[in-house]
Amino acid sequence: MARRGKVIIDRELCKGCYLCVASCPVKVLAEDTEPNSTGTYPAKAVHLEKCIACGNCYQVCPDVCIAVYELEGDES
Repeated sequence: MARRGKVIIDRELCKGCYLCVASCPVKVLAEDTEPNSTGTYPAKAVHLEKCIACGNCYQVCPDVCIAVYELEGDES
């Protein structure tokens, strides 16, 4: 069974560098279309069903605003 994960991004801490978007091997993340309170367009999880909990996005984030969780079973 393939690993499944969940990505949570703190919109207010994200500065929109998109290193996480570039590092995701299954293209879960993308640029948000709504700015945060600072006017920055943060990264956003757009295809959560594809997440494999690899942690690449978490590891490259310079602002430590990403959390990755591995899911068990059919959790969403």
